[in-house]
Amino acid sequence: MPPKTPSRHRSRSETKTPLTASMFGVNATADASNPFIVPSRPASPIKRATSSSLQVSESLQRQASSGVIRKGGVESRLDVVTRDYVPPPKSEKRSRSQPSRDTRDRFITTRDPADEVAATLDLMSLNPQSASPGHTARLAAATGVPLNRRVLAYHEPPPAASSDPLMAQARELVRPLYARAGSAPAGSSGTTGKDRKISTFPYKILDAPGMLDDFYLNLISWSSQNVVAIALGNSAYIWKADTGEVVLVSEGPEGSYIASLDFSNDGQFLGVGYPSGAVELWDVETQSKLRTMSGHSAQVGCLSWHEHILSSGCQDGSIWHHDVRVARHKVMELLGHQGEVCGLKWRPDGELLASGGNDNVLNVWDGRLGDVGTERASARSAARWTKRNHTAAVKAVAWCPWQPALLASGGGTSDATVHIWNTTTGARLHSLVTPAQISSIQWSPHRKEFMTTHGYPTNAIMVHSYPSMEKVAEIRDAHDSRVLFSALAPNGELVCTAAGDENLKFWKIWEAPKVKKGKEAKDSTALGRTHSGILSIR
Repeated sequence: MPPKTPSRHRSRSETKTPLTASMFGVNATADASNPFIVPSRPASPIKRATSSSLQVSESLQRQASSGVIRKGGVESRLDVVTRDYVPPPKSEKRSRSQPSRDTRDRFITTRDPADEVAATLDLMSLNPQSASPGHTARLAAATGVPLNRRVLAYHEPPPAASSDPLMAQARELVRPLYARAGSAPAGSSGTTGKDRKISTFPYKILDAPGMLDDFYLNLISWSSQNVVAIALGNSAYIWKADTGEVVLVSEGPEGSYIASLDFSNDGQFLGVGYPSGAVELWDVETQSKLRTMSGHSAQVGCLSWHEHILSSGCQDGSIWHHDVRVARHKVMELLGHQGEVCGLKWRPDGELLASGGNDNVLNVWDGRLGDVGTERASARSAARWTKRNHTAAVKAVAWCPWQPALLASGGGTSDATVHIWNTTTGARLHSLVTPAQISSIQWSPHRKEFMTTHGYPTNAIMVHSYPSMEKVAEIRDAHDSRVLFSALAPNGELVCTAAGDENLKFWKIWEAPKVKKGKEAKDSTALGRTHSGILSIR
């Protein structure tokens, strides 16, 4: 047994110059028992050159076969192929409180990178060979998707809408008929807060047989004496809210009808307009006709009072001012409409008059009067402001009671828009698009809100806040027919509406603020107002 190399020298040689068995195949006479020596293998050129110049003894061969290398010997001068030492990877030190992070996919924990590269649409498509053919066929038939066809695919864009201007105009005209905005159903209440609640049930309903279903007429009025006037056919009736008494005030010619009516500011007189152009003045207390003021050539569809001046709007587009105190009643004529005047309203202070017509025009007139035929009067006959923003007849006009410069106007079916105007500067402040034609507007004297009544298709009553223009509440289908007329009670709480369904309905939209006892006496003397306790409908 050959002598062992000390462990100290063995570890040093293994670390620095590890040996390979291929360097000992230099002599065919070597020990045949060594498996690393192949006699038939030719020697390398380097080793042949070495062996030709040096004599190898038998003792050297025995030492070589046993793995012993002498210092300074010939074997130490041979070229040896070495391999660099690659240290093992260092493990990252972690604190015991920090758990190791799992970098695997939370859904696919055994993901193979080769599978990611090889994933194609073919691998994800239905394969009838790998699954049951019957099940695959039933699945394709149930879903309506053919096998091996994409579910989503690109197609040609749809054809563009018709560019015909007539078709575009027709679509715009019928758009309001199909625009039914969502609202609370009938029989519920619209709320905006814990202390705000509006009942959608009418406070009281009165029958109104013979009510005309005409958008361009104005057939109801509510006086400061808490009396409601309504025109039914050719007759005008009053209904006293505090007693419930119904009185026939006037009766027109047979075969005719009343086109408009309105109370004077003090509630003692009632003006009545007819299709013939005549305007009658009636005493409410005695139910007697005081006078007939003629002159208009066509129907008088709207009336409005300011003190002793009764203004009338005619179907020919003219507006007359009648002074009911004098025999020559016509004191001024305003010409600014090309169509029928269907909306007319004085501002409470008498400074301005607003008019709306079937020509889609809103005019604001100077309220100062002059003698007919004089140069000064003709100069004031031109409108101060003319607004053409509406695209349908302007019937609804209303002045704001707590900000006199504000004027609200509403358009008909093809417009259905409310505009708020500053009559001092002529600027349009706000606009609100509604789902149906607007027949009337009423401002609340107690809240910063206004109410609108609508025709087809909603037949609704809507309450909006100002200046946000947000919808506070809506009473859908308030009448079986379009809501055509409305009037506000003198206390500002109730609203009366009338429609072609021959019903007169009263709604409690607002509540008057509670008045302290110290101020009760002052408020009871206010002009044109009545105390909230007087109104009690029976």
